[in-house]
Amino acid sequence: MRINENCRIIGKRVVLVPYKESHVDKYHKWMTSQELQELTASEPLTLEEEYAMQKSWHVDENKCTFIVLDKEKWKQTETKEDDCMCGDVNLFLNDPDNRQTAEVEIMIAEETCRGKGFGKEALWIMMQYGMEKIGLKKYTAKIGMKNTKSLSMFKKFGFKEVSFSEVFEEITLEFGVTESEKLELTKIPLQKMPKEKCNKNKKGIGYQEEFESLGS
Repeated sequence: MRINENCRIIGKRVVLVPYKESHVDKYHKWMTSQELQELTASEPLTLEEEYAMQKSWHVDENKCTFIVLDKEKWKQTETKEDDCMCGDVNLFLNDPDNRQTAEVEIMIAEETCRGKGFGKEALWIMMQYGMEKIGLKKYTAKIGMKNTKSLSMFKKFGFKEVSFSEVFEEITLEFGVTESEKLELTKIPLQKMPKEKCNKNKKGIGYQEEFESLGS
């Protein structure tokens, strides 16, 4: 999705950046993990296929992807961006007749990044971004029944179970954005969405849109 191709979102613990070609090598290494393949219900791809997928997702108006970075590492000027990578967060607009509903996915691939609240914050940011910039009013999530940590996190967000697939051993959850839930989404982790600004980050990459959380 081109809407976020020049967008960086800075949270308290994580930084979200669009999925670029420079991220593909590390992403591919992550997805050779059988554990991650099972948790994400993904099939292994060759490196060439992974590069092709990154290019197709970039222009696919039904997919919005950010790479999740460890903010503390990212702040260190000597650290390369791919060395800060923790995982990714995605929105999939699967219904062409309903552009206000999206499936949301979050993956924290780096084991050293788990248990630090990165996934929770990245999910909050992505849901807020989808609400503010894409106009989403409902989120769905499909999670394997064995992925108990992810199920627990989504339920704490207010997602409710709506169906279960025995064939795929997968639970579908939904979150409808009411006015009260919209208010909660704008509090954590981004207290508000500041005005868009043009900036150059320390790596020399230009971003037409940059959002930064208050108190980060």
